[in-house]
Amino acid sequence: MDPHGREALAQDGFLGFLSVKRLRLTGYAEVPAQPGIYVVLRRGFAVPRFLRRGSAGLYKGKDPNVAIAVLQLAWVAASILLYVEKAGGGKLRTDLKKQVSLLIQFGYGNDAAHWGGRYIWQLADAEDLFLCWKPVADPASVKKAMLADFEAAHGRLPYANQRG
Repeated sequence: MDPHGREALAQDGFLGFLSVKRLRLTGYAEVPAQPGIYVVLRRGFAVPRFLRRGSAGLYKGKDPNVAIAVLQLAWVAASILLYVEKAGGGKLRTDLKKQVSLLIQFGYGNDAAHWGGRYIWQLADAEDLFLCWKPVADPASVKKAMLADFEAAHGRLPYANQRG
């Protein structure tokens, strides 16, 4: 079993597993307004088609797009997990519903405050990616542990958690 795949995440208490398209169409109704952690996944291991210009909007006037060569170097072929992010906890006054909505609004070209994960929106199948989430009391420590686990297994961070 892939330790970062859908089955393992479900066994760890992650919920949802809904497409970007569906979440947008339902107004994020399924996503709880609680602190937690959320993950973006692909449906399979097929080599993606990278777009020169993705669907994301500008954020504070900055272009989120990077060169295709940068995306190819960031790609982690052995995992469907693309992005791990936290929502709320500590001094942050946000929640899963708000953060997921900002991520997706940004991906649909809006100037939304969600620069993180921007590589997602340069994938041709971005609308078909799916998200899952897990309410937790301390999202920062859970995110840190998940990223450390992923990096130990793959020698790098997930595709859209790359710094760049």
